[in-house]
Amino acid sequence: MNKRDFPKIHFYDQDFVDIYDKTWNWLSDYWVDPVKKENSSDGLFIYPMDGKYVLDQLESIFSSFFLVYSNRNYAANKNIDYFYARQEESGAIRWKYDADTNTPIFTQENPEGVGIPLFAWAEFNLYHKSANKRRIKEVVPILQRYMIWLENTFKKENGLYSVPYQFSTMFNSPREGAFYPVDFNCCMAINAAHMSALGDILNDKELSFSYKKMYFSLKTRINGLMWDSETGFYHDLDIEEKKLPAKTIAGFWPLLAELPNADRADILISHLSNPQTFGTDHPFPSLSADHPMFSLDGEGFRGSVFPPFDFMVIKGLEKYQRYSLARECAIRHLYYILEGLSPIDTKQKGDLYEAYLPTKEGPAIMHDWVAFPRKRFVHFAGLSTIALMIENVIGLSISLPRKTVDWVIPNLEIMGIEKLSLKRNLITILSNKSNRGWEIQMESEKLYYFTINILDQKKKTLPIPSGKCSMLIDKL
Repeated sequence: MNKRDFPKIHFYDQDFVDIYDKTWNWLSDYWVDPVKKENSSDGLFIYPMDGKYVLDQLESIFSSFFLVYSNRNYAANKNIDYFYARQEESGAIRWKYDADTNTPIFTQENPEGVGIPLFAWAEFNLYHKSANKRRIKEVVPILQRYMIWLENTFKKENGLYSVPYQFSTMFNSPREGAFYPVDFNCCMAINAAHMSALGDILNDKELSFSYKKMYFSLKTRINGLMWDSETGFYHDLDIEEKKLPAKTIAGFWPLLAELPNADRADILISHLSNPQTFGTDHPFPSLSADHPMFSLDGEGFRGSVFPPFDFMVIKGLEKYQRYSLARECAIRHLYYILEGLSPIDTKQKGDLYEAYLPTKEGPAIMHDWVAFPRKRFVHFAGLSTIALMIENVIGLSISLPRKTVDWVIPNLEIMGIEKLSLKRNLITILSNKSNRGWEIQMESEKLYYFTINILDQKKKTLPIPSGKCSMLIDKL
């Protein structure tokens, strides 16, 4: 195999395979050396806007979740390391940087330039796809200083954090008056939980315990102050700790943070199937469909569907073992992305977009901003066409340090992955129907442990030796 090849996927719907391949092919256009102003695989992952090169914290963190599958053609940590290199003495890391001048960007809405605090979540994922423990040792001190800055600058006496709601780029969401945004506080809880997990990897009991304590403290406060039993939802709070009425996509971050108990999770998840709130044809709108400002055109964060927020919700469903619903939503979301790429109206040329319509095919519309949504926005779309495709549609979960591959198969279909590089180990896992029945074919250069979960009826863990082997599902 040419080391420059990307892993190949197999799926019964060839359109899904094609959009996966196209995303990898288009990526090279957005790896840029900002100094030389030319494409370079050693550059940074940037979407140029009006000739400017800006690095965005949210885009950089989220895109690492699909770049880990590039077979090391692109470094998933490159943009993240750019942010670390610009950490200030106070511990601050800002939300956006001008890559031409390497200076932070501040706005009137976000004077401190605070961004989405999820570096530890990204590092935990990078570790499980690379098994690079040395990197964890190097980045933990940076992340600790960053968390201290966040605490010193934004934490209030009630234990919650107050930042502008625009930190997550939800620029025109009807969240005016949000003093304690639910998403920022949940992201702090997610980051604290993963800081604790990084402490466990380093066998640093003190680090692990201190962040676990921080996580449970935030969990108690968010559940106590932000949950509304009447709406069955988590809400932003105003300066007086009163819940704001709007239900936005931000209210689903508690799932990923594993904050609600089983009963609350059931109520919250039910919104995802309710067409009156978030169960629109294209899952999931950024604003509840029963809000007076909800727009069928999307209008930015007033109804548009954004791939990173769909990714967040689907990963939250996984935390509560809702694998079938997560897969169903991922497939529906991908079908709408496919429609945007190949529209029925042949007068329009299709593409991958930053955001989509909530109830029909096509890109979102914003009547007072023609540049929205950005076209061929692979920074967001790759989360759906690559990460969700591998993890939720095909159903593979991989951990290099544990030497494990888990495969959840909700339907017996022809599907799988071929020549995926796990460090120095290329693996292939395919399900096919032969004259002997359904068969899993595997090829690997080194031993690993394979857990297969079929239709929630059969679950088995087997050591897979190097070389080729196969197993019949009926014999499991």
